[in-house]
Amino acid sequence: MAVPADVSGLVFVRRSDVLVHLDEQGQQHYTGYRMKITHPNALQIGNLSISWNPASGAPTVHAIKVHRDGEVIDIFPSASFEILRQEGQLEAAILDGTLTAVSRVPDLRVGDELEFAYTIRVDDPTLRDTDAGVLLLESNVPQGRYRLGLNWVEGQKPNIKMTDDMAAVAVKGEREIEFLLDNPSHLIPPKDAPPRYNWQRIVEYSDFSDWKAISRKFAGLYSNAASISDTSPLKQEVKRIAATHDNEFDRASAALKLVQQDVRYIYIGLNGGNLTPATSEETWQRRYGDCKGKTVLLLGLLAELGIEAEAVMANYSGGDDGLDQRLPSPGMFDHVLVRARIGGKLYYLDGTLPPVAPPVSEPVLPYRWILPLRAEGSSIERLEWHPAKQPDITTLFEIDARAGFNQPARKTHTVITRGIDGLAQQAQFSAVAPAQLLSVFRQQSIGDTWQTIDDVQWRYDQKAQASVLMVSGTGMVDWDDDGNGARSLALPGGGFSAPPKRIRAAQQDQYLPYYNEPEFSCYVTTVRLPTETRPSQWSFKPGYNTRIFGRTYYR
Repeated sequence: MAVPADVSGLVFVRRSDVLVHLDEQGQQHYTGYRMKITHPNALQIGNLSISWNPASGAPTVHAIKVHRDGEVIDIFPSASFEILRQEGQLEAAILDGTLTAVSRVPDLRVGDELEFAYTIRVDDPTLRDTDAGVLLLESNVPQGRYRLGLNWVEGQKPNIKMTDDMAAVAVKGEREIEFLLDNPSHLIPPKDAPPRYNWQRIVEYSDFSDWKAISRKFAGLYSNAASISDTSPLKQEVKRIAATHDNEFDRASAALKLVQQDVRYIYIGLNGGNLTPATSEETWQRRYGDCKGKTVLLLGLLAELGIEAEAVMANYSGGDDGLDQRLPSPGMFDHVLVRARIGGKLYYLDGTLPPVAPPVSEPVLPYRWILPLRAEGSSIERLEWHPAKQPDITTLFEIDARAGFNQPARKTHTVITRGIDGLAQQAQFSAVAPAQLLSVFRQQSIGDTWQTIDDVQWRYDQKAQASVLMVSGTGMVDWDDDGNGARSLALPGGGFSAPPKRIRAAQQDQYLPYYNEPEFSCYVTTVRLPTETRPSQWSFKPGYNTRIFGRTYYR
């Protein structure tokens, strides 16, 4: 595509090609582009990088060229790549084995056009010749020409599904489909709409005929990996649990705690481990594993204890809204846990959670869809959403202002946190010594609402499944001077600011539903009034119960 005379921005994309080729071995992903540099800040595109999984083979570089004033400078013959093993998420206990090749284009200048092209193979040892994936054009790309394409050899045609915006530009051939977009507009998801409406400019492809096919394929992997041999040391753990506990729920809870507490979490994506679980005995022997390894280990223990259980795949990152509208693909899931039938009821057991998380009738995370892994296959299951029975966060303020309006009050601030945030606090605070916790709060909070902090107490109430943090000390009360000696106080948590009116731009669909992330919070405030005043001198505003834009506020 020719560069316009009035070009602006960092770069202009003369062409960008992203092509996927499907064959009997898997997939080949081709990326190629030619970009004109129009701003000094864009010179960094000369830092080239390619990331790939070495289990699929090395990438192939096709071209590195610089176009300058009608001259073509071929960089490729003299280019050198440095191979790095960058475990960028090591602090999050994630090992994926990805390699990155980096190279730097010398003497790159504003006005140059950089051309770069390469191919990587994506051959998953678990899926083998069964392919699935997506082609997408990001929401905010520089001006220019973009081509997305999918082609396949004879006998490898996948199921294809695309969003309406891609269907409008699709060009179909005998064994290919391409999409050409010139100067694509910026995409802004509909404001405050449910996440499923963010699914734009996407092409899905999959060899799986339905969700049952995925369920069957992975069920065998998990059942085989969960098997425990007669000579395994895990047999002793099973005997210990069975001897110590006399009912199914307590035995399942003990097995879950063993997996949570004695096997540390490390994601393993090496050598095809991103989809294939390590065996239960491997996971126990090395005492670390990811959600797959922990699930397999727990399945093995429960089977030995005579408890019916199955693995279920889920989307941990919350991207499962609208999953029933997607093509079947393992890539739609990023987590797996156990569902067991105990005493005739279904419970979810997640080995990756802290060891205070017991079997629960509803998952801690609000999954919308799950896929049970069964030998006969299973469709995805919708998990119905239910309003929380208890607040996610309860905040209690106790203010003892009996010393007077102008004196510091004794304060106690208690926060009770449930759900996944409460478990995150448990993982954080349980590793901190009480003296250290006190020191941190003193350094961070004194000078704001606190003048002194005398004590910080934290505990996790396992029966209530709640993290309880209590801070006590002194601080001034923010009394309002109403004139003529009158005082008033806006109670912490006693009111709310009205949410802004929900309006979408005219270019966006006005008929889409609006969405609120489910949330339940509660505030309780107790004030001991100055002794120099009398109860008859005080009054309070009436309560309220109102609903605004899908949220209920009451006092």
